[in-house]
Formats: sequence, C-alpha cells, structure tokens
Amino acid sequence: MVQQELIERNADAEIIPFNKKINAPLVKGKIKILQINLGKRCNLACSHCHVEAGPKRTEELSPEICDQLIELIYQFPQINIVDLTGGAPEMNYGFNRLVEAARATGKEVIVRSNLTIYFEPGFEYLPEYFAKYQLRVVASLPCYLEDNVDKMRGKGVYNDSIGAIQWLNQLGYGSDPDLIIDLVYNPPLPIAESFSLTPQQTKLEQDYKQFLKEHFDIEFNQLFTITNLPVGRTKFYLQKTKLYTPYLKFLETNFNAGTVENLMCREQLSIDYLGNVYDCDFNQMENVAARSVTGEKLTVNKLLEAGSLDIINEVHTAFYCYGCTAGCGSSCSGALT
Repeated sequence: MVQQELIERNADAEIIPFNKKINAPLVKGKIKILQINLGKRCNLACSHCHVEAGPKRTEELSPEICDQLIELIYQFPQINIVDLTGGAPEMNYGFNRLVEAARATGKEVIVRSNLTIYFEPGFEYLPEYFAKYQLRVVASLPCYLEDNVDKMRGKGVYNDSIGAIQWLNQLGYGSDPDLIIDLVYNPPLPIAESFSLTPQQTKLEQDYKQFLKEHFDIEFNQLFTITNLPVGRTKFYLQKTKLYTPYLKFLETNFNAGTVENLMCREQLSIDYLGNVYDCDFNQMENVAARSVTGEKLTVNKLLEAGSLDIINEVHTAFYCYGCTAGCGSSCSGALT
C-alpha cells in the first residue's frame, strides 16, 4: 500500500491532472448507452485485463440488481444501446434476461465476447442465440497472428477464436447486415520505455481483413483499436516493471484535444454487478463512483427513484483518461478521430 501511494504521488508530481489539461469540466451529455458489467467470472485470465477477471472469480450480478436493470431498460426509451461486458458476460447471472429485455424494447445489444466461451460446456448454444436475437458481437482478437494472441490471452485461445468467428460467419455474421461482428485490437504490453500509440485503425483493419480472409476465409465488419489503459492487470504490470509513470507521461504527451468531444463516458452509464453507477468502465474498476449534482453516489435504484438518467453534471476524470485521448483516441468503439 505504501509503495502504491508513492507511485501515485510521483505521478501527481510529473503529470498534469486531466481536468487541468482540458481546462474545463468534462460535461456529461444525455445518456444513450447503458454498459453493464455482469461480473468477473471468465474462462480466461488475459494478461492485459483491466477487470482482473478469471476462472477463479465468483463475483456476479444478483437477481435483485438484474430486476432493477430490467426495470431501467423498460423505463427509459432514451437508452438505445445496452452493452454487456464482464468477465465473460455470457457466464454471469442475468445475461439472457438482460438480452431479452433489451431486445423486447427495441434496443441494440452489444455483447463483448471472448469467443472461446462457445466451446465451454453449457455455452455451445451461444452463437445461435446471438443470431436469433441479432446481438452485435464485439470480440477480442488482439492480433491476427497466433503467437501474439496466445501470449496475451493463453495457449490455444487464437485457434478457438478463429473457430468461433468461422462459426458465427456460418450463421451470417459478417455478411448479413443485421448480424454484426467487430474485432478488437489491443497492443502488447510494453517491455521498456519505447511506447507506441495504437496503429491507424483503418489501415490495420485492412491488414486484419486481408490476412483472416486469405488464411481462414473469415469476414468481419469493423476493427476497433483500443489503447491499454493503466488500470487493472495492465496497471499492476506497469508498476511492477517501473513503467507506470513513464507510460502515463507518454499518454499525456500525446494528448489530442480533438478526441474529447467524442469520449464515450459523456453519453453512457457504466453499471457494476452490485448496481453501482460509474461514468465509464475504467472508473468502475478504479472505484471512482458517479455522483449526482448534490454529490451523492449513484446506484441503479437511485436512478429509478429519481425517474431520470440525466442527473450527473460532470464526468469524474483521472490520469488514465489520457489513454482515451492520446493519438486518435480510444473507446469501446475504437478510435475517436
């Protein structure tokens, strides 16, 4: 704990706080997206996971909080996207209930899938289920080369991921306009202070499409390039290798003011498995709660009582916000500019 405090203090001394960099409060807009983290249960334990999910984690959504979320989905037509994440969201309680409630109310549903879950006992039904409800699949494939993927995500993950995408392609994903599959690129964790920004998204997408089509006859819709933010396992790794503050400084140095207008935190709420409300998934992992204009920490139940989703004036910012605003920017939907 003492070491952690020293690291944070050093960062304080060397890096300009994000709110001072933008020289204004980061104002919350009208809420359109409900991102729900269903829990930390996952069949993988990826080295860069900011959620610190894994097979030994047991935290997941409760029936009570699931009921509240379904009420929220029905009560607020302004929500046009329900974004389900985890862990492996499919493994955690409430996945099917939330999917079916969101689709019944005409909302788009995104499922952030690790793909390999389809081959786990009891989850083989998922690809057909996804197609039935026209879920938008956003799937992690941090490289199109096997060795790089397996180093980050575990031995055999690449081959399972390829098989899963082929399975989805057979059901129409990547070709049917109602069945969207997007892939996510994450850079490898740095091994020294030779940091680099994520590659240009459009060019890298072309490389992915050419390689995957040529070698596996795979088709997908878009590639999202996402920066590794210094949160969760990435943060622990950077601290261990004494790269935490240098990496933050690198991100700050590459700050792009043109990304701020499009930041995902401005029009979304991030909900954890306990029903607490945050501005974004990264604030959720760092336990930086969203607050009402009166300073009260928010929960799903409090939003229901208020009868409004739009009771947050400002987004809480931190040093890791530079990860979303460096270079072309980074969000759950890839580059921002």
